[in-house]
Formats: sequence, C-alpha cells, structure tokens
Amino acid sequence: CSAVADDFFFLPPELSVFQSHFRGDDPPWAWVSNVARALESVNISALPCARPKDELPPALFVDDNVFIHSTAVLPHFGTIHGPAYIGRGCELRPGVFVRGNVIVGPHCVVGNSTELKNCMLLANVQVPHFNYVGDSILGTGSHFGAGVVTANVRLDRGSVTASFADGNCVDTAMKKLGAIVGEHVEVGCNAVLNPGSCLGKHSVVMPAVSFVGFL
Repeated sequence: CSAVADDFFFLPPELSVFQSHFRGDDPPWAWVSNVARALESVNISALPCARPKDELPPALFVDDNVFIHSTAVLPHFGTIHGPAYIGRGCELRPGVFVRGNVIVGPHCVVGNSTELKNCMLLANVQVPHFNYVGDSILGTGSHFGAGVVTANVRLDRGSVTASFADGNCVDTAMKKLGAIVGEHVEVGCNAVLNPGSCLGKHSVVMPAVSFVGFL
C-alpha cells in the first residue's frame, strides 16, 4: 500500500480505549474494518461517565450496547442502534439515525436526519445536516456541508479500489468502503464522495461535486 492511516489522521486520546485496533501504519481502510472489532472488545456498560438510561429523552430510541457520554447533548427524537459509542461533548440533533458499529469521538456534531453506519468520527467532526456516512473514517476537524454523502458500494458490486497521490491504485478487497477523510477537510454542500475516495489533510471538495479518487 502506498499510504497509511497516519497520512490522514490520528486517534484522539479520548478514544484510547480502542487504540489497539487502530494502528497508524495500517492502510487507512483497515480502520473501517476494525470499527466493529473495537466495539466488541470493550465492555460498553462498564465505561465511566455514561448517561443513565432513565435520563434519555423519551422519544430517543437507544438500543442495548450503546455508550453515551453524560455530557452529550441529545435530541428529543432519533434512533441509536448498538454497538455504538458517543463521546464527550457531542451534539446529536433531531432525527439522527445510528445504525450500529459507530464510534463518535469527542465534540462531534451529528445533525438532523444524518445517518451513520459502520464508521468512525474522530474528534470535532461536523456532519450537521442531512448527511450519510457509511463505511468511512472522518478525521479530526473535518466538516461536511448539508447533503454530503459517502457512497459506499460500487454500482457493479465489485471490490472498491483506492487511489493515491503517487498514482498507485490499490484493490482494498472490500465490497463496502465509503471515504477516507483526513483531518480538517472541508466538503461542500451536496457533494458525493464515491466509493474509495481518499481526501488528504486540509483538502477541499467544492459543492455539488461527484468526487472519486485521491485529493
């Protein structure tokens, strides 16, 4: 592989409980595959500072095996399926839909009608309006404009390839892979990140673009 996870992002200290599953010298898409394993390795119910279930909003469905930090701001309604981890100081907005195998690091915003599935948001990530994030990793400080989606399956259902700055194209052997989004990336409103898109640190995708490849 011509790129490693450290080229795109680092695991924040607040997620150190999962550290053994996210190595900096692994291919970045290996982190996607390891989200479920990382959650399985931790006793969610034993983590400190959890929000008690009797303090959850009545119309917010929260499944078993879900950790929500006591400082998280929660909406009046939404759905959170486990396993999932919602970190310190996060803000979840109305209509949020977490489909399981999701890690949301500290101080992230998961917006109204935003759907997360098998993904990790590292720290200070914002997906605030009508976003879909599936089979993807979003680096610290990254931001999606309204309507940005990560497409995670090829139309021909083939394995997803990833391209890099040196011109190498790697077969990830994954049928589902969304985007690898580096730290402090900006993606404009209604852009589509096609399967296997890799966005380096501080890159910018303009609004309404259908992006594929490496930036």
